[in-house]
Amino acid sequence: MNRAAIATIATLPMMFWGMSFVWTKVVYQYYGPTTTVTVRLIIATLLLTAFIRFTGKQERIRREDWRLFFIVALFQPFLYFLGESYGVKHVSATLASVTIATIPVVTPVFAAIFLGERLSRTNVAGLLLSFLGVTIMVVTRDFRIDASPFGLAALGFAVMSAVGYGLLIKGISEKYSALTIVNLQNVIGIAFFVPVMFLTEGTQLFTVAPTWELVRTLLLLAVLCSAVAFILLTITIREIGISKANIYTNTIPVFTAIFAWLVLGESLGLRQIIGMGVVLFGLFLSQITRKKPRTREMLYVEG
Repeated sequence: MNRAAIATIATLPMMFWGMSFVWTKVVYQYYGPTTTVTVRLIIATLLLTAFIRFTGKQERIRREDWRLFFIVALFQPFLYFLGESYGVKHVSATLASVTIATIPVVTPVFAAIFLGERLSRTNVAGLLLSFLGVTIMVVTRDFRIDASPFGLAALGFAVMSAVGYGLLIKGISEKYSALTIVNLQNVIGIAFFVPVMFLTEGTQLFTVAPTWELVRTLLLLAVLCSAVAFILLTITIREIGISKANIYTNTIPVFTAIFAWLVLGESLGLRQIIGMGVVLFGLFLSQITRKKPRTREMLYVEG
């Protein structure tokens, strides 16, 4: 496979995940956060299950691993998507994407605390720069927070959920493929989300009249962001390795900012551009000298 083809295959998942924040905003005109996530997970699970069976990549789950799978799924997708979904609802798509993009920078700090992994100076520098960038984006010149505090807290909760997921996933990632892990997490996540959906948003799923815009956007989220993107990422990692593939994730907030400006009409002023640039530089700095475990990089980037 030539370089142009690899670059295209590596960039497409990042573009899809960047656009997911914008598409989610569109779906919120019809459904609430938990209904949106539940429907998305159901469609994605059907597609990934079909793909796994078609390619003959079924894996048998060992009995002793089921408990860990349930705990992992509690963090991702359940707690993570709860935080991300309500965060996206209350802040701009660009800010949500940039905040979620700090996960690879925050994770090593907790890995150092709980797993004893070494925290390098570039990790610390990347962390500080990333948080500085987010601060630039949300704090105005007169030191007011130009974003919903609840939305920021929800996104922070999503980041911490992803960190917890990253600390737990290592054991499973050594036994099963990424497709198997993602698909089973989604199945368990649906079981978690369905009762929450009915408790928080009632029968909204059945009472809202579906429009073509709603159906189309849900299919884009499920097909491109929750299924195709992971398949393309798997191919990318096979071709160039996880370290090089992970650098492409830094482009997700850029795609979000561009599409949020074009589709949603979100402002993209100098302060937002500078803040996003600082975050991206912090992310790049934290990754260019550090090799990370396979699934920690691979599985939590979905938007």
